[in-house]
Amino acid sequence: MKKIFLLLSVVAVCWACQSPAPDFVRVDNGHFVRGGKPYYYVGTNFWYGAILGSEGQGGDRQRLCRELDEMKRMGIDNLRILVGSDGQRGVKTKVEPTLQVEPGVYNDTILAGLDYLLQEMGKRQMVAVLYLNNSWEWSGGYGFYLEHAGEGPQPRPDDVGYPAFMEAMSKYATNEKAHQLFYDYVRFIISRTNRYTGLKYTDDPAIMSWQIGNEPRAFSKEALPAFEKWLAEASALIRSLDPNHLISVGSEGLWGCENDIESYERICADSNIDYCNVHLWPYNWGWAHPDSLVEHLPRACQNTKEYIDQHLAVCERLNKPLVMEEFGYPRDGFKFTLDTPTQGRDGYYRYVFSLVADHAEQGGLFAGCNFWGWGGLAKPRHEQWQVGDDYTNDPAQEAQGLNSVFASDSTTLGIISQLSSRLHASPSAGR
Repeated sequence: MKKIFLLLSVVAVCWACQSPAPDFVRVDNGHFVRGGKPYYYVGTNFWYGAILGSEGQGGDRQRLCRELDEMKRMGIDNLRILVGSDGQRGVKTKVEPTLQVEPGVYNDTILAGLDYLLQEMGKRQMVAVLYLNNSWEWSGGYGFYLEHAGEGPQPRPDDVGYPAFMEAMSKYATNEKAHQLFYDYVRFIISRTNRYTGLKYTDDPAIMSWQIGNEPRAFSKEALPAFEKWLAEASALIRSLDPNHLISVGSEGLWGCENDIESYERICADSNIDYCNVHLWPYNWGWAHPDSLVEHLPRACQNTKEYIDQHLAVCERLNKPLVMEEFGYPRDGFKFTLDTPTQGRDGYYRYVFSLVADHAEQGGLFAGCNFWGWGGLAKPRHEQWQVGDDYTNDPAQEAQGLNSVFASDSTTLGIISQLSSRLHASPSAGR
């Protein structure tokens, strides 16, 4: 009997050894690999996915599944998602419902929404980039942690303007108590087990990457050393909690490092940072003006190429992939209604997507892009988001319809599908 038991044990061990490993996205010699093949991708931003997956305020699981099905059909398999917003409800220009009402006090309906979202993404072989913090006011982030670290109520740009807001946020880089509150949150989220799948988050291949924050900034040159130190501490903590998943910063690139490329390179060189990010906003950065978005498209494309190349040079030195995980372009005439043409946006998307496809065909380091962002089936009711309105991908502080791509945007969706088909056809990007 003992011999039979030992034999069965050996068989079980051998079977386990031969079972396929979870299909985590990894980095191998400067390139993403998924399922043993190079992974280049077209993705999108879908920050409200966990809210949509909930059964509380703002939840709509039927819409969520329809959105995921449509994205998957088009070849979009990489979604950048906000884990949850912070702070009290009822604050103008902030996402709600919030996940972390106070430090360590969590809204379980949003946690259930995140669990459900990851379950549904896993079923469709989609992967999530989950960001944990935000330097901007629309989801709490820096301001939330500063307030609870003893700095008092924090300003909103709508009230004081962005220069005063950014000056206030520059205190975050040096506020150790704020950092510790954030680290407690990181530990709580990463150590979770999905209630629907039974998978620990650390074991879930539906997660591609943990991201420290959305556009983390120092907000002053003087704060850069402390900022770099905080990012290194955060990435080391994440790595200690989860050895299976990739880690990224969420940086805009130069714009997020006070135009200091050496700071950007030091941040990306950290051994715990697996790949590099840039964000790019031609309208916000003054490359294309509201009254001439189509006319300024050539300049926007040229400046985009230069910006990407500048950061690719860093990636080449570090041998790490680069992802342009946020970019957008307003509708023609800077109008927000769904029937407004998107000639300028279509041209800009086509250009960015072609850069990714070129690298895929050549085995380059520019490995993916996440456009901002997926509005899908949403029907905006007000220019400024109000509680009860559909979630678009334009957060509460921005005009609804400014940068979102909706299900009715047939020309834009066609361009996205074309890129996806080209990536799938590329011998360097086979899946």
